[in-house]
Amino acid sequence: MAINLLNSGAEVSRRGLALHTTITAAKGLQNVLRSNLGPNGTIKMLVSGAGDIKMTKDGKVLLDEMQIQNPTSLMIARGASAQDDICGDGTTSTVLLIGEMLKRAEILLTEGLHPRVILDGFDVAKNKLMGVDRHSETPS
Repeated sequence: MAINLLNSGAEVSRRGLALHTTITAAKGLQNVLRSNLGPNGTIKMLVSGAGDIKMTKDGKVLLDEMQIQNPTSLMIARGASAQDDICGDGTTSTVLLIGEMLKRAEILLTEGLHPRVILDGFDVAKNKLMGVDRHSETPS
């Protein structure tokens, strides 16, 4: 007999709810940054707890200033910030691309496709974009 001990104050959610929560948080992050993209992007006003005001449409600044709680959204924000650190640009585009990928994944999940199949598809697409032969894992 297997015994599972859980913290009585802990919240336990089902796998489907956890997936939905994760995707919803990522889409929320995408929605915040969507209006920043391009030359006609909307400037956001950030107000600190001390009342300091900062105006920006820079995705990196917004991600750095936001207090992101969701682990997946935090991972997306860190990845987008790394994109900016390496290339000097692309923070907002990275968040939007990941958000769109997760939206498509959510549709496939609701149709009953297993998450592993979706991840395998993302991996095939990545290899195709990188010019890597699927069987040899070397550039073709």
